[in-house]
Amino acid sequence: MNAIVVSITLFILALLIGIEVIGKVPATLHTPLMSGGNSIHGIVLVGVIIVAAHADTPLALVFVGLAALLGTINVVGGYVVTERMLEMFKPKKAVAKQSDDADAAKAEK
Repeated sequence: MNAIVVSITLFILALLIGIEVIGKVPATLHTPLMSGGNSIHGIVLVGVIIVAAHADTPLALVFVGLAALLGTINVVGGYVVTERMLEMFKPKKAVAKQSDDADAAKAEK
């Protein structure tokens, strides 16, 4: 079989399996799952580094840059979502104290 046909078939199968798995996740677990998945997306950045070593055309370099940009946004977004999610589980006093400390630090500058 042609390599492109195999690649497209694998992509479609992975897409269908991913939709099926994510569709069965309860709403209460969706945010932790997605935030962990986004942080694990850093593997894409490793792939970008490997592919960048073999990129020799301008189009390949554009795709490598785009992949690096989108992968980085996804990783940072995963950590931001995780931090915001963890803030929900902190006691109200601890959150208020942190905001007071942040206000004091801004006032000193």
